[in-house]
Amino acid sequence: MTAEASIAGAPFLGDVHLQRLLAALNADGEEARIAGGAVRNALLGQAVADVDIATTTLPEESLRRAEGAGFRTVPTGIEHGTVTAIAAGRPYEVTTLRADVETDGRHARVVFGRDWKRDAERRDVTINGLYADAEGNVLDLVGGVPDVANRTVRFIGDPEQRIREDYLRILRFFRFFAWYGSGRPDGDAVRACPRLNEGQDRLSDDRVLNE
Repeated sequence: MTAEASIAGAPFLGDVHLQRLLAALNADGEEARIAGGAVRNALLGQAVADVDIATTTLPEESLRRAEGAGFRTVPTGIEHGTVTAIAAGRPYEVTTLRADVETDGRHARVVFGRDWKRDAERRDVTINGLYADAEGNVLDLVGGVPDVANRTVRFIGDPEQRIREDYLRILRFFRFFAWYGSGRPDGDAVRACPRLNEGQDRLSDDRVLNE
């Protein structure tokens, strides 16, 4: 599903460092977009603290381009596609588009790709599966824009599948509902969470505490 929306005019889009990084990652036929929470919060008119970027460039190329644009870089999770670019003390997480090929409820083995829809579909809830380009045009492939507008928090695709990929998503669902939801929680999610609750025993105390 696609939906037309825009966050043009959101204050964080005026960040010159962000725009410089997006320009570097978008060069020579590659694509980079702001991903997830920054897009969601901008649509809601809420403050944006952290800016994550999704890109078609492979991690090593993301590092090279960011460094060439004057950023300090850290290979924070390079085996999973994530590197961090830092300018003026502000970090930007840059992650290559991915698809899960194996999950165990805690960790995922991923392959890198260039498919925005597959990358969106591996995320948790629809309001987090949004992207926006440097001008603020929103790409919605999972129905997240209407869910933001309606304050609906629901899993992308089948709730049980999303939870079995990472049991921490049970806690995450209720956290997101408390922050962004309205009305009654999504029925499919509410039914799936208790059925799979025992899977949380496989999570580390640190992961649960951080959530």
